[in-house]
Amino acid sequence: MLALFLKIGGAMKGKFRGFTLIELMLVVVIIGALVAMVMPRLTGRGEQARVAAAKADIQANIATGLKLYELDNGEFPSADEGLNALLSKPASANNWRGPYLEKKPIDPWGREYKYKSPGEHRQSDYDLYSLGKDGTESNDDINNWE
Repeated sequence: MLALFLKIGGAMKGKFRGFTLIELMLVVVIIGALVAMVMPRLTGRGEQARVAAAKADIQANIATGLKLYELDNGEFPSADEGLNALLSKPASANNWRGPYLEKKPIDPWGREYKYKSPGEHRQSDYDLYSLGKDGTESNDDINNWE
């Protein structure tokens, strides 16, 4: 029986040679081509996600807190009170029922959102904006008036 096993093992040995260097190189080239096609589509998505998060904060999350504050108190927080009025009761708020936000609003780049009331661009209520990636007032700012 041992002789039969050795004979079968010896016969099988010649059929399974493994991969040649050319086959391995071909696989590496195919993987490289796939990466070259996919990577350009994925780059920049992180920045797009940060912009989308800032827009959501400005247009929905913080805006909802400001509208609730205005409903309760008859006016938006002053520019001096800022967005902190949504977290803790300012002296001017007689009917404050907050907090209107769970935590201090920070933009996706780690800076505080800018708030002015009355607004320069929206004089009937408030201006709310993020300075964007560069941290200065420029074309990449995300705001509630455009």
